Amino acid sequence: MSSRSQATLPLLTPHEALVFAMVLVSASDNTMTDRELKTIGRIVTSMPAFVGFDHETLPAVAERCVSVLQHPDGLEEAFAMIDAALTPALCETAYAFACDVVAADGRASQEELRVLELMRHRLDVERLVAAAIERGARARYGRLV
Repeated sequence: MSSRSQATLPLLTPHEALVFAMVLVSASDNTMTDRELKTIGRIVTSMPAFVGFDHETLPAVAERCVSVLQHPDGLEEAFAMIDAALTPALCETAYAFACDVVAADGRASQEELRVLELMRHRLDVERLVAAAIERGARARYGRLV
């Protein structure tokens, strides 16, 4: 983490932290595909975890995440912000949403896989739980062709 203490990090709401998790993996390979962006939008508008979230703020929250990532220790800073905002159960939800975003375009880049691995460790998602979440994402986003 940067020289700033975790206590001075900007606070995220749980909703914002979930969005940050999705944007982190999408932006990790420097390309946010249309499918990834549509998946983020679909998750935010349809999943129970986002009840009460103002969907109109999604672009601003995503831009805030990208801004944090531009800091020297931006990835670690973003992980710290996400971790501080989420309960253990919501950490699993964040990981699941991130896996869905990675699976959405039918390919997982090495950068995306590395960020997922870092996320699993930073959010303390157990290995077997993570494997089940990842397998579910692969099944949901499987293609016939």
